[in-house]
Amino acid sequence: MKGNKKLLAALNSLLADELTAVNQYMVHSEMSANWGFEKLHKHFEKRAIDEMKHAEMLIGRILFLEGLPVVSNLKKISIGDVVDVQLNNDHKSEEEAIKSYNDAIALSEDVNDRATRDFLQGILNDEDKHIDGIEELQDQIKQMTLPVFLTTQV
Repeated sequence: MKGNKKLLAALNSLLADELTAVNQYMVHSEMSANWGFEKLHKHFEKRAIDEMKHAEMLIGRILFLEGLPVVSNLKKISIGDVVDVQLNNDHKSEEEAIKSYNDAIALSEDVNDRATRDFLQGILNDEDKHIDGIEELQDQIKQMTLPVFLTTQV
């Protein structure tokens, strides 16, 4: 099925977002492991895997629409040097992803591709859960202070 060119470009942009997120979360995961924060390591590692799955799904959809997935483009990766900065960077990335998914969903509707709209809505729902998880950790830091929070992450 031949897809709309603007929609394929949007899907490739989303793919770049997801591939960027995979890298950012992987680095944050390994930094947490290096610091001895096993729970945070697992948190970031799971997010990287989730984003990898989203990238795989986007590649599949692009191919279905007879487009060519572009996996060589990455957006700016924001690595934090401390945990609270990492979470702030991840929050910003998730906010941008949510906006991009909403824009792509609107474009899908405009070009009358409801199947792609529904497909994107599923990933958007995951991104909403991701940002909620980040905000939960940020709230814990705010209430406990960062040093106390980190003692719970060993």
